Amino acid sequence: MTTTDAEEPALTIDELAARSGVTVRTLRFYGTRGLLPPPVIGPRRVGRYGRAHLARLALIEELRSQGMTLAAIERYLNRLPPDLTARELALQRAVVASWAPGSTERVGREELGRRAGRPLSDEEVARLVALGVVTPDGDGHVVDAGLLRLGVELLDVPLSPETVLAARGALLEHSRAAARDLSRLLRDAVAERDAADVRSLSAHMHPIVVQALLTTFQRSLREELGQWLDGGRAEG
Repeated sequence: MTTTDAEEPALTIDELAARSGVTVRTLRFYGTRGLLPPPVIGPRRVGRYGRAHLARLALIEELRSQGMTLAAIERYLNRLPPDLTARELALQRAVVASWAPGSTERVGREELGRRAGRPLSDEEVARLVALGVVTPDGDGHVVDAGLLRLGVELLDVPLSPETVLAARGALLEHSRAAARDLSRLLRDAVAERDAADVRSLSAHMHPIVVQALLTTFQRSLREELGQWLDGGRAEG
């Protein structure tokens, strides 16, 4: 993982703790265990952290929320490429979050910003509401933790909410179709097994299938965008 990120102002360890909701003591502990890469040492020997550190912390906390031990988290992180960007780490977190049943929580404005990993303006909160990521509820908001980080990433994408919603609709339509086909295949494959075996296989296959879908989609999207861009260059 890279330790700098030109898109994000460098943070001191105190600022990183405030942005991530993780104590300074825990951050130092993660550093000694190798879970968090060292900071870049700046002027006056002050360590500075960037967006990739924040994304890695979010992934660690997601893994902990799934009940993984620190040793298991360390093994998981060691299997990842060392140069993942903040966006790639966010994708990893999205995959991990998909292992757990969907859940929503009601949070206040301050907590919403903490969960998002950055302060949110009124306009940004309104955009998240328009995207269906958060729902107003009195003086707070109902949040789907699995969607919030993705929604925050979308805030920086120069597309209109209408385009994002249309893209979301397309993804939902095709992902549900894929889920139905895969579910049918798995159901037929375990039709003769007892319920305990079926639950065990489902729990084992879920993260594998999600990772396979993510990898396949990334490659397909890269190919489609490559053809589009190559076609544009050829016309030019």
